[in-house]
Amino acid sequence: MIRVVKPGLSDAEKFAADRAVRETVEHILDDIAARGDVAVRELSTKFDHWAPKEFRLSQAEIDALIASLPAQVIDDITFAQAQVRRFAEAQRAALRDIEVETLPGVRLGHKNIPVASVGCYVPGGRYPMVASAHMSVLTAKVAGVPRIIAATPPLNGVAPAATVAAMALGGADEIYLMGGVQAVAAMALGTGSIAPVDMLVGPGNAYVAEAKRQLFGRVGIDLLAGPTETLIVADESADVEMCATDLLGQAEHGPTSPAILLTSSKRLAEGIAAEIARQLEHLPTAAIAGAAWRDYGQVILCDTDEELLSEADRIASEHVQILTREPRWFLDRMRNYGALFLGPETNVAYGDKVIGTNHTLPTKRAARYTGGLWVGKFLKTVTYQQVTPEASAMIGEYCSRLCAIENFAGHQAQADLRVRRYGGRNR
Repeated sequence: MIRVVKPGLSDAEKFAADRAVRETVEHILDDIAARGDVAVRELSTKFDHWAPKEFRLSQAEIDALIASLPAQVIDDITFAQAQVRRFAEAQRAALRDIEVETLPGVRLGHKNIPVASVGCYVPGGRYPMVASAHMSVLTAKVAGVPRIIAATPPLNGVAPAATVAAMALGGADEIYLMGGVQAVAAMALGTGSIAPVDMLVGPGNAYVAEAKRQLFGRVGIDLLAGPTETLIVADESADVEMCATDLLGQAEHGPTSPAILLTSSKRLAEGIAAEIARQLEHLPTAAIAGAAWRDYGQVILCDTDEELLSEADRIASEHVQILTREPRWFLDRMRNYGALFLGPETNVAYGDKVIGTNHTLPTKRAARYTGGLWVGKFLKTVTYQQVTPEASAMIGEYCSRLCAIENFAGHQAQADLRVRRYGGRNR
């Protein structure tokens, strides 16, 4: 039996919050579409208290920011990017162009062509999200995207040097210091000073995710990566300290970040609240993490591994940590997740910052139908065909009859022309 020990906000409450976000974003996008740079500047002043002469950083400004960082910071960024690059290159190598002869004289193929231009949003209003630059900019670079631009907000009125360094070292061609919906909209729609891109990628808060949703169609997007979600699947072998630490470690992303303990251990289900309260007393980000746990945290108690599995797949969380005796049992059976973290030795922070897999992942149950950002998201797999005259006449006869079934006279005429021309017969 599955029992909800601690519920979060109701679906109705969440829907009301989402509706308010939708309306706000719609007005902002309309304003930027109409007034371009002027609107972006006004919105940046309003939301970020930031109105520089130019939003794009010059090469001299980028170089100065990189030079301002301790050598250890540069070394750590370089190490993390090496891991992300290594995994992305392995993924890219798995994506091959193909050409096959399916029938005598019929050659079909596909090519993997990089998107021409990409805008990478790197969050930073609350925290300087250095790692998000690796995940978007660097991965797009490995995919072969010719033009990569990146935007991140100022942090307390100054440029976040480490984030800018990660963007530059990752291969960004243009770097803009602007945040939120105005940054995403400026990259997607273009302004007087920014040429529009073909695709938007990167995580963000609920407003950024909604902006990407509304812009989809005018540009491509990676996925709707909204507030961070984490799910811990734990059995009796897990300990309450690790469960609480890992829940709060993701809840600190923002006050609307869901953190769920799904367990078959009554001990954990009954003990997690007290342990979280204890850790919040000492956690520097307790105000944020505590609010997320209060409003969006859940505890769900199950009886069996099979119930844990079915409930985990129903939740379809962005991050799923498996703290059980046999974590690979879940790897073999789970279907719906953004990324799995198997066993107590790993954790979501590794995936977020350094281990090499991409941390831009599906939220709001989108893991039911999509994976996260990876090198393949920046590639268009497009097909082509080429046939010999003899094959064209043969295929044309089939095509003509099939078009007639569907009453597509114009389609049938295309086929019949090839039959007449290459088959030496009149129709």
